[in-house]
Amino acid sequence: MSHDLDVTGERLVEEQYRASLGGYVIYLMHAASYRFAEQYCHGKKVLDLGCGTGYGAYAIADKAKEVSAVDVSTEAIEYARRKYVKSNIKFDVIHPEERLPFSDRSFDVVLSFQVIEHVENDAKYLAEAERVLRDDGLLVLITPDRQLRLLPGQCPWNRWHLREYSEEGLTRLMAERFQIERSLHMGARHDVANVEIKRYRILKWITLPVTFPGVPEKWRRFGLDLIHRIRPQRMKTAAPVEPDFGVEDIVISPMVENSLNLILVGKPRRFSPDLANP
Repeated sequence: MSHDLDVTGERLVEEQYRASLGGYVIYLMHAASYRFAEQYCHGKKVLDLGCGTGYGAYAIADKAKEVSAVDVSTEAIEYARRKYVKSNIKFDVIHPEERLPFSDRSFDVVLSFQVIEHVENDAKYLAEAERVLRDDGLLVLITPDRQLRLLPGQCPWNRWHLREYSEEGLTRLMAERFQIERSLHMGARHDVANVEIKRYRILKWITLPVTFPGVPEKWRRFGLDLIHRIRPQRMKTAAPVEPDFGVEDIVISPMVENSLNLILVGKPRRFSPDLANP
């Protein structure tokens, strides 16, 4: 089944990412994201906004009342429909330039994990998340923390990312439409986090000639595509690695030593008592 979908680095395919140590750490962070979200999903109507291959929607379906999982990739949704089947999950393709195919105030929870950095118009993306949330609903958003990944001002070395966020920048953007309830970081014990940090250190310097501050997007993407074709690909199809750590070694806290991801949880601002009573 894992060979039904090409592994490009844009979306996570469980089996492929568990076949190398670096991939396994990335997989653990994705798994930890959905485990973190479970506390908000019990008995709730959940939208997984940018579900990718569907592994996360499947993971939370046992807790949620129902899960609507959507993505812009037809290929990813077809894969999810084949592999992750549960009676309370519905997978659908959406179009990035169109409104979400849901009525206002349709969901209790919207999950956005490793998605906002991919979208052209991040403000519009958040506006749609707000629109489909009930007044007391929650957006749980997780995205890479640029602090360790990038040099100051550097554009993303991930060819699928249009931008990456600092904690301050993401908070400012999300606060335009959401009342921030929690602001957290995702890290890991030192040896686990160091697998990712070493990868960041290599990639940010290798790609700097095409990711320097202010580089035109056309140049950046062309250069990164070229590097991707030339650089040896280490993702293997061998049996899964068996390291001595797991998802329990991923740390989520307001302060962590090595922040790999940012986590913000917020309610629509229309529900804020401060806004209701100016």
